[in-house]
Amino acid sequence: MNKSLSKFLSISLPLALGIFLIWYVFKQFTPEQLTELQLHFKNANYWYVTLSVFLSVLSHLIRAYRWNFLLQPLGYFPKLANNFMAVSVAYLMNIFIPKSGEVSRAVVLTKYEDIPFDKGFGTVISERIIDLVLLVLFTALALFLQFDVLYGYLAEVVPVLKLLLLLGIGVVMLLSFIAFLKYSKSKLSLKIGTLISGLKEGVFSILKMKKKGAFIFWSVVIWGLYLASFYVATQALEQTTDISLGIIITTFVVGSFTFGFTNSGFGTYPAAVMGILLVFEVAETVGTAFGWIVWTSHMAYIIISGGISFLALPFYNRKHLKPKQ
Repeated sequence: MNKSLSKFLSISLPLALGIFLIWYVFKQFTPEQLTELQLHFKNANYWYVTLSVFLSVLSHLIRAYRWNFLLQPLGYFPKLANNFMAVSVAYLMNIFIPKSGEVSRAVVLTKYEDIPFDKGFGTVISERIIDLVLLVLFTALALFLQFDVLYGYLAEVVPVLKLLLLLGIGVVMLLSFIAFLKYSKSKLSLKIGTLISGLKEGVFSILKMKKKGAFIFWSVVIWGLYLASFYVATQALEQTTDISLGIIITTFVVGSFTFGFTNSGFGTYPAAVMGILLVFEVAETVGTAFGWIVWTSHMAYIIISGGISFLALPFYNRKHLKPKQ
């Protein structure tokens, strides 16, 4: 496929999916439900929303601090401010071009801290792998806490025999993929094998760190702040203040996965949050309002923070950018 076409599709398709979901969800609402939705927005306690965003800001600051645990063993000691602004710009870039944030983070440190792109990018990938591991652990916890409800819902929507068939197909596809990587000599299999090898190296590189305990600790703190931010946001609406911890974790996990489907969860996050809360008998209008309040408030912060960081970086590093005599 032509690279330009591939890039266009990677941007336009997630965006189109988000737009479609927004249209589809709101199309289902009656005039009475739309009025009810407006009341939820109007009556929300935005002090809790502000606190929720503050906890996210704190998690981003710690993410910037944690980054140095990976960079310092390579011989680089970037300023915390540059790390934080690189993280802020990365989140901003992900809104417009999915997955571009990882690249932009490395580019920022290459430009302002003289860290080779490949090394900086490698540490970002290592970070993301650890984040994925923690997301999987949260997913397992959600399934453990709400297994009966989730299984009952899936069994109702998809018959047990079909679930077993899907599971069987998944196992066959996994085994076929493994066999393809092991026995195929094609360029594609070699590229995938190299990628997987690099990902494994990234995961196990944590074990070689002198401060791996501190790195893991701060990683858990970051995700704890994510969850705390989400919990605080539930206090913004009267109808979501009393939902259980199990429902909160489950909804948090489902919402987190949507960020990989569209531009920072555009359209998919509110729809997914509404959908999973509906499984737990939370009204559609409540779930929709809650999803949009959480997503919009955090995106507003990301746009402001990312925009300021983008403009501030050259001024903060103006001495670094001066041509050497």
